[in-house]
Amino acid sequence: MPTTCLSMYLAPHANVVADAVAVARAAGLPARAHTIAKAVGSDVTNVIRSSLREQRFGAAIALLTTFLAHDEVVAVSEYTREQIVASAETVDRHCGTLFAERCRARVTVSYPPIDTAAYVDLDQAAVDAELARRGLERDGYVLFLSRVTKAKGIHDLVAAYAASKARERVKLVVAGTGPALAEIRELAAGDPRVVFLTDVDDDEKPLLMHGCATYALPTKEEPDFVETFGIALTEKLLAGGGPVITTITGGTGEAVGDAAVIVPAGDVAALTAALDRVVLEMPEADRRELERRGREHAMAFDRVRVFDDLFRENAEVTPPA
Repeated sequence: MPTTCLSMYLAPHANVVADAVAVARAAGLPARAHTIAKAVGSDVTNVIRSSLREQRFGAAIALLTTFLAHDEVVAVSEYTREQIVASAETVDRHCGTLFAERCRARVTVSYPPIDTAAYVDLDQAAVDAELARRGLERDGYVLFLSRVTKAKGIHDLVAAYAASKARERVKLVVAGTGPALAEIRELAAGDPRVVFLTDVDDDEKPLLMHGCATYALPTKEEPDFVETFGIALTEKLLAGGGPVITTITGGTGEAVGDAAVIVPAGDVAALTAALDRVVLEMPEADRRELERRGREHAMAFDRVRVFDDLFRENAEVTPPA
């Protein structure tokens, strides 16, 4: 039985694994290893895309070469797979390489593995206690819980919330840190109904998600970032509670399925209308149906299921050319 080596990032993890296996085999050691390289969002948006944008094709060639040198190559979403193939096509056009054909043939999708047990069957007393500690009430707040950056749509959300009728009923909780935090604090200055939480840990996260009136992540594409899946969206679906409001950007559609309220990316007016509809108008039966569908969809990303699919028999895998 070979040892399976899974690299969760292409740079630098996949390089280290590939080099280690090559050295072991060159030294004559019995290195029975099966290597898997998993391309996540930052590999595409931060590394490959930036290399192509700056016409550093050598860097893109090196990354794709390392990626395809592994026994098995996977992407974190179908969107990510499409972006890898598209990037490979760009490199091929400029450099005469043949990466795209190999990527199309070999790259499969393996979604992010999620510890679903941390989000389902939550202790309701623990939810109430945590909300009370934070000065919050069930269904009494819109929740943004993510990295505070422009690409996550936080500027749009603050503007939409300020213009909404829902503001009279619910607070806006901005939970997280990031480079845009100071700017968002200034943008929301003077509004006592906007609450900032910068110390939310993994234990508190599902409790806040479960207790909110709605979870809003109006993410949008930026030059250096696109949401290639959206793990927080899936975690929220698992936690239950109020509906998710988001956009179809990158791989977010794969994360939420048909269990979210969708608005166009960057459309503040549409986001305002969605907040009002979900908080003020949506019947309880519709909220519960979204909750049911959401959890059912998100259970497909349970880590046991994901790893069982990933660590299949090596005979099923097309070896590197």
